Amino acid sequence: MRLLLEALMSRYQHDFRAYAPSSLRRRLRQAMERFGTERLSELQGRVLRDPALFARLLQYLTVQVSDMFRDPPYFLTLRRQVLPELSTYPSLKIWVAGCSHGEEVWSLAVLLHEEGLLERSIVYATDINPEALARAEAGVYALDRAAGFSRNYLAAGGRHSLSDYFASGYEGIVFDRALKRQIVFADHSLATDAVFSETHLVSCRNVLIYFGDALQARAVGLFRESLVRRGFLGLGSRESLQFSAHAEAFDAFHPQPDVRLYRRR
Repeated sequence: MRLLLEALMSRYQHDFRAYAPSSLRRRLRQAMERFGTERLSELQGRVLRDPALFARLLQYLTVQVSDMFRDPPYFLTLRRQVLPELSTYPSLKIWVAGCSHGEEVWSLAVLLHEEGLLERSIVYATDINPEALARAEAGVYALDRAAGFSRNYLAAGGRHSLSDYFASGYEGIVFDRALKRQIVFADHSLATDAVFSETHLVSCRNVLIYFGDALQARAVGLFRESLVRRGFLGLGSRESLQFSAHAEAFDAFHPQPDVRLYRRR
């Protein structure tokens, strides 16, 4: 596995060497079954010769599981306790790191719109997976997910009907293009790239759990460097800064036990 990851870095400049080994092994086994290879060395040879196969492998190596207003208490806390403070700034910059298929990005756009902040905000949505970024930017989701999206939206303090923000048809829903005007979708790797902007809120949820300790420290270091003083960092419910190398740079901001928010000192 180490040789395969070194080869991917050398050939395609995608660095998975510091990801959690147990998670990588599981995903690589799934890819090998799908591609019909019995050994990692065989998979390596095929991927190095075929960039299209690497694009398919990337779908296994990056996790693309999310939901609109996932973990509603998190978004409710943003609405009631974080955005009122951030509204004191003349303009806002928000970074969604590891945006996957964009559900969290569109959720934040709706939230910012309802709080009257979208027009003076820029939301950076980044990921290393080009296919995921394209799907995120399109803002198109399966119709059978709409009911779950709506339940989460209402539990997160939604003020209207989520259907006000999308059109449905052809077995799918498409979010309002007006929400997209303030969103910038871009390729960015927490493993190899640097900070690109000063931000007031970084939301990187359910990403660090797939990183090894060293890569977790690098990612949190980027967030620390990006955030303004007293800026907010949001993590997933199973993630924490408790043992991070950057723990001393943040204060916990946990109005609810299952909400992982931190504030840069």
